[in-house]
Amino acid sequence: MLKRIAFATVPVADQKRALEFYTKKLGCKVFTDQPMGDSRWIELQLGKAETRIVLFQDPARAGKNEVPALALVADNVQKTYEELRERGVEFEAPPKKEPWGESVLFADSEGNKIHFTGE
Repeated sequence: MLKRIAFATVPVADQKRALEFYTKKLGCKVFTDQPMGDSRWIELQLGKAETRIVLFQDPARAGKNEVPALALVADNVQKTYEELRERGVEFEAPPKKEPWGESVLFADSEGNKIHFTGE
């Protein structure tokens, strides 16, 4: 029986640039970083989450999707938004409160959209 999601892939054009963004700006930790053919297999861990993020080299797909590549959860949307802005993350707009909760959208270093909401 299937038990959990091991990882989700995020297409990137430049693995080095993406790794810097995800570790320095979002606070991810490197779980695995090893050679894989002409690129690298980079798995990142975010907080205590079991599911890891893979920065998969795929320049043809990086930043091309209008749907968020990742949907994350923050303990405090406004505070997280302010902290990430201070680290240089560029948001499409300030957090917005909806009947279902508060959320915000930004792009990573590769142009992939990332959404986060509160718990």
